[in-house]
Amino acid sequence: MSSPLSADHPAARPPGHGSVEALITQARRLRGDVDAVRRDSQEDAADPRGRWQRALYDLALHQLTDLDAHLAQLRDGPAPAPRPGSLLSRVGSAEWNLLTDEAEWSGELFRILGRDPASVPLSLDELPSLVLAEDRPKLTAMVTDCLVDARPIDGEFRVVHPDGAVRTVHMMGEPVLDDDGTTASMWAVLRDVSELRRSQRVVSETRDSLRRPPPPPWHVLLGFPDQGRPGLDLAAAHLPSAPAPGPPSRYGGWYDACPLAADGETLLTVGAFEAPGVEAHGPAVLVGALRGLALAGVRTAELGDRLGPLLASTALPPVRAAVYCGYRPLPRTLTWAHASCPAPLLFRGGTGHELTGPGGTSGQAEASLEAGDLLLLHTGTLDRAALEHLLSLAPRLTGADSAQDAVRLVTRELGEPQDRRDTCVLVARVTP
Repeated sequence: MSSPLSADHPAARPPGHGSVEALITQARRLRGDVDAVRRDSQEDAADPRGRWQRALYDLALHQLTDLDAHLAQLRDGPAPAPRPGSLLSRVGSAEWNLLTDEAEWSGELFRILGRDPASVPLSLDELPSLVLAEDRPKLTAMVTDCLVDARPIDGEFRVVHPDGAVRTVHMMGEPVLDDDGTTASMWAVLRDVSELRRSQRVVSETRDSLRRPPPPPWHVLLGFPDQGRPGLDLAAAHLPSAPAPGPPSRYGGWYDACPLAADGETLLTVGAFEAPGVEAHGPAVLVGALRGLALAGVRTAELGDRLGPLLASTALPPVRAAVYCGYRPLPRTLTWAHASCPAPLLFRGGTGHELTGPGGTSGQAEASLEAGDLLLLHTGTLDRAALEHLLSLAPRLTGADSAQDAVRLVTRELGEPQDRRDTCVLVARVTP
């Protein structure tokens, strides 16, 4: 059985050398043109649109520089190493023989996966041990589809190097069949695309900043923990229902995360007022009251009942709907209660569902969570179609690198402001 050429094998000078040289000339000319346009259109560094344009120009120049390097490899053979800061990386290859259970890796693949080149190549069963826990089901599914259904592999996953560095790897593979048409082995090429994905994220984040609403007042005044809480990666957003020339001044709901007890427990709350359009100070007053109750030792099941009398002595409208969650990092337990507010959405292993629990604030439910789980709380202003759409995003949400990335995804997928009602969302990602 013959194997495909190793991705590291320095080939002889390929045919069409003159054509490759012409492509190199065109690529370098285009790179120069793009660089000239970038210099002629410098924007204000403080302007979000200017930052987004600069990030796009930088990414385009990176890719054109790497295209030049790719073409040079076609002309001259592989370069010893990519240039510093390049989006380009060498490609490694592997073949796993299903008949002998032997594995052959190219030298570059050991480096891509953070393995000692002198070590023994890992079998397909051992390969997931290098992969980030939440990405292992994705890798397993790709390999199974390839071996069982002869489907080509084309996907990405993250690997953890011995020094703790996490790298994103793009894998393409296919089954190798014997004379009887039976899968005898699997061959694959892998490339480290971490720098490319980082540059693409910069473009995406700067683009999103053009339309991302500013954080609401209570987020700043009361110190929403952007850096997370013990055992949780946190992010949240207020999504106004209609565009406005400046920061929104009226709100229909709130969100918050704050310490609940001295043992690292966290209170997560999302809710909405009975009357829409509360002045900016309203949610701040309510969140402050909730934090006071939490610090006084009031448990999640009692918060709704205790909050009502406090609001009655203010000019604020009553709470229409709210969900109150207490999360204990050890042993990763969530207790929650709600009043007329949808239950939290739980995303795990590429699937999502609504938690089941009590129907009111008189009782509370409990759920055991796992590292990599993602909770999504919202104010109940989303219609059923929007909720079903969020649940369909489960593979992308559980594959997000952070809670902030998940919130960006939700913000994009919920559509333009004129297509939705005033909404608050809070994402909590369970960390290892």
